[in-house]
Amino acid sequence: MSESKPDTVRAKIVVGSVMLLSACLLFMPQTTGFASPSTQAKRGIDYARLNGAYRFERGGWIYVHLEGSPANIGYQHGALLASEIEDAFKAVRLDSTHRTKRDWNFFRETARDILWPRIDVEYQQELKGIVEGAQAKGVKMDIDDLVALNAFEEVPDYYVPWLNRQQKVANAPKLVSPGNCSAFVATGSYTKDGKIVIAHNNWTSYWSGARWRIIFDIVPTRGHRMLMDGYPGVITSDDDFGVNDAGMVITETTITQFEGFDPKGKPEFVRSRKAMQYATSIDEYVKIMLDGNNGGYANDWLIGDRKTGEIAQLELGLKNHKLWRSKDGYFVGSNFASDPKVIQEETKFDPKNPGSSPNARRARWEQLMKQAKGKIDAAWAEKAMADHYDVVLKKEEADERTLCGHVDSSSRGVPEWEWGANYPGGAVQGKVMDDAMAAAMTLRARIGHPCGADFIAAPFLKAHPEYSWQAPILGDMKAGPWTTFRAGQKSPAGR
Repeated sequence: MSESKPDTVRAKIVVGSVMLLSACLLFMPQTTGFASPSTQAKRGIDYARLNGAYRFERGGWIYVHLEGSPANIGYQHGALLASEIEDAFKAVRLDSTHRTKRDWNFFRETARDILWPRIDVEYQQELKGIVEGAQAKGVKMDIDDLVALNAFEEVPDYYVPWLNRQQKVANAPKLVSPGNCSAFVATGSYTKDGKIVIAHNNWTSYWSGARWRIIFDIVPTRGHRMLMDGYPGVITSDDDFGVNDAGMVITETTITQFEGFDPKGKPEFVRSRKAMQYATSIDEYVKIMLDGNNGGYANDWLIGDRKTGEIAQLELGLKNHKLWRSKDGYFVGSNFASDPKVIQEETKFDPKNPGSSPNARRARWEQLMKQAKGKIDAAWAEKAMADHYDVVLKKEEADERTLCGHVDSSSRGVPEWEWGANYPGGAVQGKVMDDAMAAAMTLRARIGHPCGADFIAAPFLKAHPEYSWQAPILGDMKAGPWTTFRAGQKSPAGR
C-alpha cells in the first residue's frame, strides 16, 4: 500500500492584523494543505505558535523550517507534519508490535516510566508541543505514543531484548540490534581541497525508509541552528546526518549485534539531538553523548569540526567507548565495531567473516579510500553512496554487500540483523556535504536508493508473501534526484 502523499506547504505562516490573517487563510488552501478555516477554528490551531514556520516539497523530500522556543518548535513540527506523523506512527506501531510480540501498551508504559523521566525539560517541552500541534490537526495520539515513536530505534532493538534476558522470557522472539548505514568522513590529504567531506546513506527497512524524507531546518532560541534529515515526529535526525552553525558535521553507522541497555540512562534520541544542537567541538560532542549513556542505538559516530579541519570516530557502546581523531585521514562506517573491547564484551559480531555485509562493505570502503586519496569531494561522495561493487563476488552486483544496499535482491539476506532472504531493506537515501556546504549550512540529498533504482511494493509482495505482514505499511520507494538544501531556504527554486 502506498503511503499517503502530503500536501505541499510553500507559504510562510504569518500572524498579524486581522486583514493579514484573512489573506493568509485565503491563501492556505492552495498552498499549505491545512484544513478549511472553519475546520481549523474548531480544532483550535494556534497561528501565533506557527509564526515563522513553513514547509515545501522538493526532490521527493519535505523541507520544514522550525524556529523559536522548544514548545513552539514542537508545535510547528506537529502541525506542519501532522499527516506524516500519523502515518509514521501507524507504521512504527505495526512493526514494533509484530517483531517484539508485545502490545502497544507495553511501548506506552516504557515511554512513560522508563524514558520520559530521563528526558531533559527542554525536549519534554518540544515533545509536548509536537503532540499539541498534531492533535490540532486531528491526529489521535498522546505524549506516550510520541515518546515511543521517538524511541523506535532503541526500544524494540535494545531495551526489549535486554528486558527479555532479564525476565528470562520463554520463547522470546530473536531480536538483534540493527546494522544501519554506510558512511565516511575524510580530511587533509585524502580530500581534493584538504578540507572535510562527509557522506552517509541510511540502511533500513523500506517501509521505514520511504518515510525518512524530512529535511529539518531548526532555529532554537538556545543552542545552534541545525540542518539535518529526519523522520516525522522525531526530534533528532535518528539516522544522524547534519550540520550546526558552529561548524560541526555529524553522521554515524550502527554497531552490528550490539547487546546492552541501561534503563536508568538518558534516551539516545535525546542525547543525539542535544549534541547536534549544543556541541561546538569534538570534545563537547563526546561529552554530551556520554552523559547518561543508556546504550540505546549504539553507533560509531563520525564527526567533523570545520573550524579546525579535524575529524573523529566515537565508538559508543555501553560499558566501553573509544575515540579516534585525525587532521589528515578518514574514518569509514558500515556497521562494524573497531575496538576489541567493544567487540568482545558487548557484541556477538564476527569481524573475521569476510562475507558478512558489514565486513564486505568495510573492505570496499578501504579500497575506495585508497584509490581516491587526494580526490575526494562531494561529487565523488555521491558516486560512492551509489557503489554496487561486491568485494566477495568481485563484480558489480547490487546486493547486501554493496555500499548502496539492496537486500531485497539477495537470497542470502543479512542473518546478523535477522533479515531473511530478500528482505525489503537496504539503502533508502543518501546525503553528502563538503566544507563549503557546511560553512553555508547546506547539504545534498537523494531520496530512495542513492543509485537511482526504484523499489515497487506490489510485485515484490506477490513474489515474497513471507513479508505480507508488511503490506499495510510497505509502499513504493522511488528515487529522486540529488537535490541541494540550505538553511533558510524558502522556495524550491534553483538546483
